[in-house]
Amino acid sequence: METRPVTTLPHTFKRIRLNLARSKEFPEGSTRHGYEFVAPLDAKGHIDAAQWRQHRDNCRVRRFWAGEDDQIGFLVHKPGGPEHSRWVFDYDKTAETDDESGYRFGAHAFTPGEYVSIRDEDGDMHTFLVVSVEPAT
Repeated sequence: METRPVTTLPHTFKRIRLNLARSKEFPEGSTRHGYEFVAPLDAKGHIDAAQWRQHRDNCRVRRFWAGEDDQIGFLVHKPGGPEHSRWVFDYDKTAETDDESGYRFGAHAFTPGEYVSIRDEDGDMHTFLVVSVEPAT
């Protein structure tokens, strides 16, 4: 039987879960709407772009939205935007219009209890609560 080497990620890689925060539509927030993604974080909880460049294929995202099929994609660092670069969730590398962009993801610390915003494919901004940050395997 052929054995394959197990790829392990550096300890800086975390699995981050975001749940929809309180909104007009969901006054209590929602655990059925959100994202789970893997990203390298530095000691302060910020996304580490250098580590991302070395391991970008491991930076995956799963969008879960009640009543819809999960979407699976990648965390991608793109040029442009107010920070001169932006982090997006890309579900189709061949399409330019389906990216969901994190608002100032480069400046946010991903620690439980913090809030982040994501602009969806329709251009609507939603706020999410960072629920958990755990080691990625």
